[in-house]
Amino acid sequence: MKKILVFVFTGLGIVLTLLILVGVVIDLAAFDRTRGGYEPPHTAYTGQPINWDEADVTKTGVVRRGYVLHALFDCTSGMISFEIFGQQIQFRKVSQRGIIVHKPREACMERGFRPDF
Repeated sequence: MKKILVFVFTGLGIVLTLLILVGVVIDLAAFDRTRGGYEPPHTAYTGQPINWDEADVTKTGVVRRGYVLHALFDCTSGMISFEIFGQQIQFRKVSQRGIIVHKPREACMERGFRPDF
């Protein structure tokens, strides 16, 4: 009986770990759906820029909620962070390409923030 329980719980652990990893991969793929335009003036890109209307407004900016990973954007500093299991991990400040392609300044101003980036 103990061997069966060990087998069942081991299998369950493997399946849950794989589901979490798949969720993280899906969330990261949805983070930036654009390609190209890496050289100034950052106009030769393809794909869809971030749809800020899909994001929730927070005290400091906006958050795009994923299956496992949430992407946070601080509308005052321009800092991009990720949240996983309640832990926030700062990633980096928005790049010049990100500002031009995704237009976070405009999105933040529409939501009542004063961007300083």
